[in-house]
Amino acid sequence: MDQLFTLADFEAAANQRLTAMASEYLKAGIADEITVRDNRAAFDRLRLMPRLFIDVSRLDTRISLFGCEHVSPILLAPVGYHKIFHPEGELATAEGANLANATFAAATFSSFPIEEICARSQRPMWFQIYVQNDRTFTQTLIERAISSGCEAIVVTPDTPVNGPRERELRAGFHLPPGVERANLRSLPPELANAPHRGIFTPIRAANVTWDDLKWLRKICTVKLLVKGILNPEDALRAVDCGVDGIVVSNHGGRGLDTVPATIDALPAVALAVDGRVPILLDSGIRRGTDVYKALQRGATAVMIGRPFIHGLAVAGPEGVARVIQILRTELEMTMGLMGRSSVREI
Repeated sequence: MDQLFTLADFEAAANQRLTAMASEYLKAGIADEITVRDNRAAFDRLRLMPRLFIDVSRLDTRISLFGCEHVSPILLAPVGYHKIFHPEGELATAEGANLANATFAAATFSSFPIEEICARSQRPMWFQIYVQNDRTFTQTLIERAISSGCEAIVVTPDTPVNGPRERELRAGFHLPPGVERANLRSLPPELANAPHRGIFTPIRAANVTWDDLKWLRKICTVKLLVKGILNPEDALRAVDCGVDGIVVSNHGGRGLDTVPATIDALPAVALAVDGRVPILLDSGIRRGTDVYKALQRGATAVMIGRPFIHGLAVAGPEGVARVIQILRTELEMTMGLMGRSSVREI
């Protein structure tokens, strides 16, 4: 691992270790994957303008988010089925987050139950949910996460139906033996083990409305975020419904193809929200300069997905921690070269 210096190095190393199916599943976007590519291209198009003769001998990446201090503005986004990429799955990810002192948001489709993942974490976790057709089960899942110590619930309404998943189909994606949606064990097997294929899926409700968000706000006793917002009007309405935070995300290009890159969508959302709640951004972060650009455009923090999975596949917890460390170091370098000694000055 001491020869892996960038997130791209980890991706290449992971692709050498993973099965073809796992590698293709991780790469996959929707349809022609235009948004997947644009998530990166949009960051590359942005240019930075440094300032000179500023004392940057002390660099501070700390942020405060929901009353908690984070050593950097880099969090781990919800990603499903970690056990496909490492035998210890989300348990290893939680240990990697411990090593990096980073917050980890576990997914509904985790391959270990939320209770077991939280037990491995040394800091409060977040939990991502899809609203299920069975709203009572949805509420039970939220209550389980909160009882386990999760400090935030992240509802993801941006994929009420599936998009065309040709890369997954060509790779023959399926859950290998020993990998399951552990948080859904109490559902009937035909629901808990339903395949991704088709337009509708029984493991995500297609009839989720703003009334459901209001209901979630009533039953959720911790911080509530909405992940998947690109439209400023949706951001405003979510804030009016009482959410505590917004994640600008296009699901890593896995929802609807040809939607905007998140870094392009961020400024309008930030302008609309006007500081009423924190804004996070995911999709496309691969360099410390990307983190800086997101903060400069109005994000409080960023979330990474595929990169930490590459780290997990290469070296388990140490790989996860190393990926975060690389990004944090690159952010510090960018701050110093830009003449910003703390995140607050970006």
